[in-house]
Amino acid sequence: MTDAQQPAEGAEGADRDRADEAIAKAIRSSKLGHIAPGEAPSGGAILQAMGGVRGIVESLLPGLLFLVLFTITRDVWISVLVPLAVSVVAVLLRVLTKGQPMLAFAGLIGVGISAAVALFTGNANDNFLWGFIVNAIGVIALTISLIARRPLIGLLAGGLTGTPYAWRTEPARKAVAVRATILWICVLGARLAVQVPLYAAEATQALATTKLLMGVPLYGAALWVTWLMVRAVPEPEQPRDAAASS
Repeated sequence: MTDAQQPAEGAEGADRDRADEAIAKAIRSSKLGHIAPGEAPSGGAILQAMGGVRGIVESLLPGLLFLVLFTITRDVWISVLVPLAVSVVAVLLRVLTKGQPMLAFAGLIGVGISAAVALFTGNANDNFLWGFIVNAIGVIALTISLIARRPLIGLLAGGLTGTPYAWRTEPARKAVAVRATILWICVLGARLAVQVPLYAAEATQALATTKLLMGVPLYGAALWVTWLMVRAVPEPEQPRDAAASS
């Protein structure tokens, strides 16, 4: 390695560290920051991490409305536009009450794209295409992070615990990060494995029901298991000199 290469690699490593720290800071300030590092994840903490009762209602209501309206009317326009209108109202209420509108706004974008696709094709079944794309992107991103030996769930967990770099260097933490990342690949992959065949069979009502059941409940359970895995990792032993000096 030349002298010219060393500063370049050092600068590149510093840039990666700064990026990791920025991501970690964003994670700690997000809804996930409600889960306190090192503590057992209480039901309340998991609930807050998922946006609270209000956030969960905002997540479930569009899909539930689609299922009910399509079952009753079989009309694509009514089935997708009413949930879209409800999502718009949810964002406006967040803004007017000075709440945090980002989750509701993200939900609105998803509902809006899904509605646009369904209205464009005239097929209510296509209301679920965007969800498939998002899940597939998640599986690909998580898989790439494993191949790159930088498991994405490790970075997220490190951001919460304030140890964004330990998940790359400590074998025990990295092993858990790998397993947790595989868990989320399985969660997203399971959604695709169950729902895509229903889409292909044009079983719209069954697909809508399955999406609800494999949405918030499944994510909540996966988040709970992930945090139990993360907090089970023992803290690395400090050298005696360092422990004595502290």
